[in-house]
Order: sequence, then structure tokens, then C-alpha cells
Amino acid sequence: QVRLVESGGGLVQAGGSLRLSCAGSRMYFSSYSMEWHRQTPGKQRELVAAMTSGSNTNYADSVKGRFTISRDNAKNTVYLQMTSLKPEDTAVYYCHARYLFGTDAYWGQGTQVTVSS
Repeated sequence: QVRLVESGGGLVQAGGSLRLSCAGSRMYFSSYSMEWHRQTPGKQRELVAAMTSGSNTNYADSVKGRFTISRDNAKNTVYLQMTSLKPEDTAVYYCHARYLFGTDAYWGQGTQVTVSS
């Protein structure tokens, strides 16, 4: 069974930075598009950033220019570098793996990011 484990969340002041990591196991990592989503209470989970096996990236308008997604296929890890954080970035951030050649998809357990004003 594929396993995704996020880390790097925490409490940071507005304007600060955090880097989230998501380590995958029991998977051929480069065959997955890797994504970061976030969710706040009472709201739907939203896509924050996505990266295919190559270098194609996609960002939510709300994070463009502030967040950067990257991946290291040799380490089975995807990252989300978050800068200029705002209180509205406060959410649980989830890693999502989407198989490029089928319908399989997997979620991590989430990591809390809290941005204080």
C-alpha cells in the first residue's frame, strides 16, 4: 500500500516561511503527479500546487509567486516552499499522489500550518 507522510508544518508569523515535505513509500514515485492541497474547517479541500513527473507545475492563484512546489524523485519526496505567509494560508496541508497511467490516488495524513498575524 502506498504511504505518504507529510512533515514541516507548524506555527509561523505572517511574512514568514515554511517548507513542507511529503515522503512517499511503496510506490514508483516518478509515475505520480504530486500535489499539495489544503483545507480549513467548513471549507472544501483546495488544490494549492501540483507537479507532474517532469517539471510542469500548476498553482492556485492565491499562492502564485509565494509558494514553490518541487520534487526529488530519487528521494521519493515532494516539497512545498511557502514564503510571505499570510494568516489566510492557515490550514491543514495534504499531500496527494495521482497515478499518471491510471486512476489510483493517495492522500497523506496532513500537517497543520498556522500563520499568526
